[in-house]
Amino acid sequence: MTDLNSNRLVRTLADLKAAGKKALLPFITAGYPNLEATVALLHEFERRGANVCELGIPFSDPIADGPTIQASYTDALAAGVNSARIFAAVKRYRDEGGQLALIAMVSYSIVYRHGVQQYLADAAAAGFDGLIIPDLSLEEAPALEKTAAAAGLANVMLIAPNTPAARQIEIARHSRGFIYFISVAGTTGERDKLPEQTIAAVAELRKHTDTPVCIGFGVARPEMVAKVCAVADGAIVGSAIVHRITDHKSAEPEKIAHALGEFIGELLEPIR
Repeated sequence: MTDLNSNRLVRTLADLKAAGKKALLPFITAGYPNLEATVALLHEFERRGANVCELGIPFSDPIADGPTIQASYTDALAAGVNSARIFAAVKRYRDEGGQLALIAMVSYSIVYRHGVQQYLADAAAAGFDGLIIPDLSLEEAPALEKTAAAAGLANVMLIAPNTPAARQIEIARHSRGFIYFISVAGTTGERDKLPEQTIAAVAELRKHTDTPVCIGFGVARPEMVAKVCAVADGAIVGSAIVHRITDHKSAEPEKIAHALGEFIGELLEPIR
């Protein structure tokens, strides 16, 4: 299999782990409220000290996404946002010197419709470093993992809290860059606290893999980032960010980016 040690996502997470540091992985919906704002947000997140960002590729039938992200997908699709336009925006960010490790959160339906090899090649050419395909099964993962690696992309796999322990370890074997551990069963959304069993499950999983483990779903405040990062290698924050983008979506892209940059700074504070 293609060596991914030089892949930006793999390298970034590995370097942070080796240094004993933790990662904040913000999630935004690509093209929401517009693609100009997306590029501005990426630059602002990088300036504030984030290392990785997930870009949700809008889809008409979101998988495990709660109402906040679903609504952002609907708005982006209505505005004509599609993969080609997202790839162009990501390429612009790279051409402007952007260095964040970028992950596409994309439904397998989109990848399949475009042709798996072509879609992954286009994503890599645009400047993506990895992808998360939430509806990709473990049984289908090895073939796609190989195709992704050949394109220079890390295929990040998800583990649910009710996944049996043996299957968790098998999923971890097929995940590159990091393992996305879902904190709660159900959909994304801001929560007041995370289940203690999730923290325990991640601690147990880390005994069986050297791949970084990051926790997402429900992480919404700095104190939750701190708690997650006490056991995991990183915290993924999505709905809380998209919610704040919605609050400012009528503003100019630079003002949206500034408002969200302040929130990113708050989330990073406990793990600096």
